[in-house]
Order: sequence, then C-alpha cells, then structure tokens
Amino acid sequence: MNFPLYIARRYFVSRKSHNIINIISGISVAGVTIGTMALIIVLSVFNGFQNLVISLFNSFNPDMTVTLQEGKTFDAASLKEDQIRKIPGVIGLFQYIEENALVKYKDKQYIVTIKGVGEDYSKMSGIDTMMVEGKFKLQEGTENFAVIGNGVAYYLQSNLEDFLNPISIYVPRRTAGFSGGFENAFNSEIIFPSGFFSVQQDFDSKYIMLPLRFVKRLLEYDHEITGIEIWLAKGVDQDKIQKEISKIAGDRFKVKNRYQQQAMLYKIMKSEKWAIFMILTLILFIATFNVIGSLSMLIIDKKHDIAVLQCMGASQPLVKTIFLAEGMMISFFGAVAGIILGGVVCKLQQIYGFVKLGSAESTFVVNTYPVDMQFPDFIFVFLTVITIGILAAWYPVYNIRKIDTRILNQRS
Repeated sequence: MNFPLYIARRYFVSRKSHNIINIISGISVAGVTIGTMALIIVLSVFNGFQNLVISLFNSFNPDMTVTLQEGKTFDAASLKEDQIRKIPGVIGLFQYIEENALVKYKDKQYIVTIKGVGEDYSKMSGIDTMMVEGKFKLQEGTENFAVIGNGVAYYLQSNLEDFLNPISIYVPRRTAGFSGGFENAFNSEIIFPSGFFSVQQDFDSKYIMLPLRFVKRLLEYDHEITGIEIWLAKGVDQDKIQKEISKIAGDRFKVKNRYQQQAMLYKIMKSEKWAIFMILTLILFIATFNVIGSLSMLIIDKKHDIAVLQCMGASQPLVKTIFLAEGMMISFFGAVAGIILGGVVCKLQQIYGFVKLGSAESTFVVNTYPVDMQFPDFIFVFLTVITIGILAAWYPVYNIRKIDTRILNQRS
C-alpha cells in the first residue's frame, strides 16, 4: 500500500483533536462540491441552448450553400449542378435569389430581404414546421403567395384575413435611373401572404419567402441566381462532400457549411459559455481557500505525528506528500460528489423540466431550460477542480518545516 496515501486517508476520515478542524474540512468538501455542481449545470444548460439554436437554424439554413466569391449573382448554367447532384449523400439542390426590397402594407413600410425559392423548398428545409400562423404555401397554380417572418409581419401589422389589401414589394430597376420619377425607378409587384414563420429574431425580422419565379420577374432576371442550397443525407461525411463540391464549383465560388454560414453566432455562443466557465472557476478557486485553512490547521494539529515520523526516518518530501495527498482527497471527493449531483440535477431537468423559462403564457420556443450533458465537459470540469485543488494544497504543504523533536518530550 502507498504509505503517504494510507496516512492521508486516515487523516481524512478520522476525527481531529479539535472539532473546528472537522468543520472546516467539511466546509472545504462542500465548497468544492457546490462549485463543481454549478460548473456541470451551467455548461450543460449552455449546451442545451446551443443545440436549440442550431436546431432552429437548421430549419432555415441548408447543409451547404454555394455563392460567388465576389459579386452578387451569376448565371445558373455556369455552375455544374448535375455533377453536384451526383455526389453520394446529396439529396437536394435548390436555386435561390436574395435581394433587399421595400415592402408596403397599407400605410406601413419596411425594408426586408426577399428570398425566392422553389416550391419544393419546404420539403427539405423543414421551415413549414416553424409556422406560427397560416401555412407554408408559395404558389398554387399560377397564383403566388408570400411567407413572411413573424417580425416583419409585426412591423407591417399584416393580416392573413385581409383579402383587400395586398403587400406591395418594390425593388430598384436594373436599367432605369431616378430621373424619370419613383414609378420608373422601381419595379413593383403585389402579393398576398399565406403564413408567418418564426425561426429566430434575426430571420423573423428580415426575411420574406417568395416563389422563385415571382422574384425573377420582379428583378428582371432570366437565368441569374444568388446561389444554390444543398441538403445532405444524415450521417454522411460533410467535410468530404464540401471538398468535392468546392472542387466541382471551382475557385470562383465559395462553399459554406452550416457553421460557416453563422460563424459569428457560433463563436459568440462558445465565447459566452467559456466566459461563464471562467467566472465560475474563479469562484471555485476562492472556495478552495477553505482547503488552505483546513490543511494549515491539520498540519498544526498533527505536529506530534510529524515529529514521530521524522524520528522514524521519514524524509521531509514524504511528510509533504502525505498532506498534499490529504488536500487532493478533499478536491477529489468534492469533485466526484459535485459531478454526480450536477448530473442528477441535469437529468431531472431533462425528464421533468422543473426550472421554467417563463410563465405558461410566454412565447418562448421551449418552456423549460434545455439541458444537454456532454462527456468532455465532465472530464474538463473534473481536471479543472483537481488542478485547483493541487494549487490550493501546495501552499500550506510547501511551508511545512522540520519539526523540532523536542515536541515529543513536551507531549509525553
């Protein structure tokens, strides 16, 4: 048996001569436990929110987009769509057009981004599951319809039941200037909405979905498009497919996956997660000051034992190892207990949803705090707590000096 670990274990579980030492040791373990539990819960909640945001964006953003490196539109024939469709794992490919436009409903005006897509767009995107009013319908026979972001509908005060007042959409003409007046400078079309969607505030207050044929007519496009959206089968190697698409498209085009399409958002979410982690780690570090006090008092309490060990031939490093192991035990048991309790709390939240996001009448996407426990977080938290524990134990252990053996005579 490891001798320093054996002695440290005896010190850890046995009662000390002064009851205050037992109390401080218990507080030390409790502080590490609570700090560790808080880290596990907070990281799991951040993971839950991140997955929630990603799932919402997945209903709007495709797996891949192909757009120009420079410029706005290109001829659809210049991109080898047939070759991209033949790549194993590609299950959908759709052309789209995006353009800024002025929309008007009654006396309300608002600047939006119109997005023209094909009639089968909803079958791949899943945006039809994000409808808050009406339904996702872009065209029916020769009739065209608009699907409006909930934020845009709010600003326009649009009403699906209003069949007398359509929405007017204005875009600048490609050839005309402003000298001929407003009517000659802009193309305009009218359209009725079929529904409102809600994905995320940035999208809801920005986009109006329109039929691709309608947008082409409005913008006076023949074969021009803004880009293509590509949808992939589940479980495929997306990095490999992205490289194949880039090779087919050539240097003129850029291919982005879902994370690259919202790179800034994902960076912000990760930064927020680790910023909170650092703050809680600092609080945990402060809580481990109890370990310093506990070990310092234990060393004073065990001076007689230290003198005995030294008389028996124990070296100074051996004595320090015993008390360092004692400090690590406090951190270890606190970390294990905190991880278990944090995991239990997160599991109960997943099953029962005790902690709510708002009242029953709130309009949140989910009613309870989302939680997603990830194994790497548990390992990282455990290593962090152990590291902090070692640093906290090192200071009082480092200051152990050789005990004068005359203390034995004093005790006897």
